[in-house]
Amino acid sequence: MGEQSTPQKFTSVNDYTIRYLDYGPADGKTLILLHGLGASAERWSRVIPALSKYFHLIIPDIIGFGYSDKPAIEYTMDFFIDFFKALLDNLRISESNIIGSSFGGHVATEFAIRFNRMVEKLVLVSPAGMMKTSTPTLDRYIMAALYPVYEHVYEAFREMAYESDAVNEEIVTDFVNRMRLTNAKYAFMSTVLGIRYAPKLNGRLSNIIAPTLLLWGEQDKMIPLQYSREYDEIPKRQLVVIRNCGHTPYVERPMMFNKIVLKFLVGREQ
Repeated sequence: MGEQSTPQKFTSVNDYTIRYLDYGPADGKTLILLHGLGASAERWSRVIPALSKYFHLIIPDIIGFGYSDKPAIEYTMDFFIDFFKALLDNLRISESNIIGSSFGGHVATEFAIRFNRMVEKLVLVSPAGMMKTSTPTLDRYIMAALYPVYEHVYEAFREMAYESDAVNEEIVTDFVNRMRLTNAKYAFMSTVLGIRYAPKLNGRLSNIIAPTLLLWGEQDKMIPLQYSREYDEIPKRQLVVIRNCGHTPYVERPMMFNKIVLKFLVGREQ
């Protein structure tokens, strides 16, 4: 029971090596955290201690990102769903709670549509998948990924956040180092195209049967709050807006994030 001392693990999914973090009691209910575009499992570090008290956490570096393999293939939504289903099968997970942020929220949404009986509860944090056009903040983030020098990356992350103290040297340096890995830029841009040409979510969201929490930073400039209305089709959904917060509440407001999420998932506050 309790947090494990060696959380980093590796597994093979469809012949690709996937890195993931494993926290919390192995016999507890499973909670999977899916990071955003260009991120890695460590992006969740500020909420892991609280969440791992209640759940067995599985936090993958999604294929193409972090320190998982980055094959030179097309990163379509079908590819990501096949990867995620194979990962769950590999880890013998037949049902789980899922939290997906931004791009990870898009993957979680599509998965909950296609494999709705495998999702117990769903949390979507400023999910991608509904924007028809880009935003200046997203454009700046894409440029930072293509030209990963410290100053560009810092400004991009700063623009995503409501307060500058949410962005530190460790976050920026980690992103710079990962975007310099072989095929990292290719995987990033292929995923951007994959999101653009993914199957439309509208008209299919009613297939999601899991209770769903939409969580949005009020000052999100990457995927603005207005897009939350696009998810009204989900039958059992609720929206919680966090004030004074940008695109990543689990980084900017981790205590508030944990309070809201744990109330939704287990009916209790931290």
